Amino acid sequence: MGNRRRVAERRKTRPAVIGGMIAVVVGGAGFGAYALYGGGAAADDGSRASDQKAKVKTGPLSPNEVTTAATAFLTAWQSGKITQAAATTDASSAARPLLTGYTKDAHIKDVTLTPGKPAGDKVPFSVKGTVSYKGTDKPLTYDSSLTVMRRTSDGKPLVDWHSAVVHPDLKDGDTLVTGEAGTPPVKALDRDGGELTTKKYASLGPVLDGLREKYGKEAGGKAGIELRVVRGKAAKAKDLSDKTLLELSEGTPGTVKTTLDPALQAAAEQKVAKKARSSVVLLRVSTGEILAAANASPGFNTAFQGSLAPGSTMKVITSSLLLEKGLASADKKHPCPKYFTYGHWKFQNDDKFEIKNGTFKASFARSCNTAFISQAPKLKNDDLTKEAQQVFGLGLNNWAIGVPSFDGAVPVQSAAQMGASLIGQGGVRMNPLNMASVSATVKSGTFHQPYLVSPDVDGRKLAKASRTLPAGALSQLRELMSYTAAYGTAAEAMAGVGGDVGAKTGSAEVDGQKKPNGWFTAYRGDLAAAGVVQQGGHGGSTAGPIVAALLKMGG
Repeated sequence: MGNRRRVAERRKTRPAVIGGMIAVVVGGAGFGAYALYGGGAAADDGSRASDQKAKVKTGPLSPNEVTTAATAFLTAWQSGKITQAAATTDASSAARPLLTGYTKDAHIKDVTLTPGKPAGDKVPFSVKGTVSYKGTDKPLTYDSSLTVMRRTSDGKPLVDWHSAVVHPDLKDGDTLVTGEAGTPPVKALDRDGGELTTKKYASLGPVLDGLREKYGKEAGGKAGIELRVVRGKAAKAKDLSDKTLLELSEGTPGTVKTTLDPALQAAAEQKVAKKARSSVVLLRVSTGEILAAANASPGFNTAFQGSLAPGSTMKVITSSLLLEKGLASADKKHPCPKYFTYGHWKFQNDDKFEIKNGTFKASFARSCNTAFISQAPKLKNDDLTKEAQQVFGLGLNNWAIGVPSFDGAVPVQSAAQMGASLIGQGGVRMNPLNMASVSATVKSGTFHQPYLVSPDVDGRKLAKASRTLPAGALSQLRELMSYTAAYGTAAEAMAGVGGDVGAKTGSAEVDGQKKPNGWFTAYRGDLAAAGVVQQGGHGGSTAGPIVAALLKMGG
């Protein structure tokens, strides 16, 4: 099926059987061959029956220690000696059930484990086996790796246990299961009835997985037989979906129609493919329909599930708050000094610029940080949070778009962190879906929760905002965004995008990154879009061209 992600099949070497006993075959120079016999090292639980206190070994692991520990684990696992294999790890109580379930629940047999060349304390290995379920067999091959560490208590080299050792797609707490699929497959369709597949649209993998999980049982399909990752509590808390690793027999898919526009989705895919770590979302303003969503990195749906500081695009929401409270007015003078100190933090503008005797419109268009933070002393700690929730429908964790999504977060903060939140830093977190919705709300005047699948399909309720901006504040907010698109930091990207337009750029500093994340949000007529390029730099020159191109095409 188009929405399946399969494990790559690759194999290096075969195991040797010596005298009826299994030995892990060595792949790569510098890796000696070892086999465990009887209770050996693999059965060692770390205790010592000795009257003399042994000196605890410390320091880096030697190549021989890495080889010995890795081979002990792999040999025991391959031999089906689960207790011994678990004992060679630093977390035997966690390793034992997963290794047991590998045979019992995942129904994987005839396992061959072939080590590769170690790299320091890391040892890659290939896995070959057969998944066998109720008379249906299918080969399984994949690559994994393990890391050897030294136990502090006794200096013993052990495998550093994580579920990913068993399969790289496993997160700690996940399990492998073979059987009838938890949900039948679905055939996802675009708004014109064409099938959506990862072959056509590379970044839709997580979306297709989410559609299956949500609508598989309701769409009229029949489940097939498959090996899949069943997510544990920790992974589910991060909205990660179960994942199919191998399909033994196909099910009969049901159909789910989405709001995606095939031409716009194809264009979005092409645009993000040219800019590393980019993501974009395009919405219909009047309804909230998601017309396109794409990610340069297809493994994670940053467009819907990302949780990133939005930088100065957050100033759209902050401006609505200041305009509504009478703390700013588009054409009135507004302070934009080089620096402003709040909560013992000294904030500054990009390149330490200042605007003398400038208007709030000028500060918004040039993205003056201090123009916003200077108003922090006049605000309550929860003012920004309430504005985001009540007017823009953000941060309430109640969006129901049809697949997993993150609905933004604007936590109540105080002192310097509250000041930072006003410019999209601090604890504020968004993704392109959220910020496209912000522009759509400004253009529409009313929050329409974005959705990928019509609520008519399953009768679900869409999120609502409790109020709208007063007409005066809304008019001025549109004026700010329109002016920025024509004359401010968004002008270069929006050049050639005609009609009723508005935009805002953003750059979000992230600890450990040399370059900030570049953001851009904008509207044109009945379309709104937002994008981010992680570690891209200024939003106007990175995310801006992607967003502007989609608005121009869609219009």
